[in-house]
Amino acid sequence: MMISIFSCAIYSQNEKKVIVPNKNKTNYSDIDPLKTYERVIEKGYKSADMLKKIGNAYYFNEELDKAAKWYQELFSMNTITDLEPEYYFRYARSLKSINKNDEANEMMKIFNQKIEANTEKN
Repeated sequence: MMISIFSCAIYSQNEKKVIVPNKNKTNYSDIDPLKTYERVIEKGYKSADMLKKIGNAYYFNEELDKAAKWYQELFSMNTITDLEPEYYFRYARSLKSINKNDEANEMMKIFNQKIEANTEKN
């Protein structure tokens, strides 16, 4: 019995490996996609999809003041013709969080109109 314990101990010591990180490889888990999107937008490259993603990320993390900033950018784009109703709701809620109640109420009116229009279509 003593021999088997001793041999297991020797065997387990021989199996240890030293792992050295490869400095040439990028650790993608260190990249913050939200900050990357923000840097890209700051350089002048923005799209509705990118603004939606940033706004949604902040909205769902309850950082409504930051969400309001990005939703405002989204709504100010000239190429936006018809956003989904939920963006009006999210923008309204974000605006309320920063005490822009009049603007929030306007967004809620539009949200309600879009919901009614969608209900009538179905």
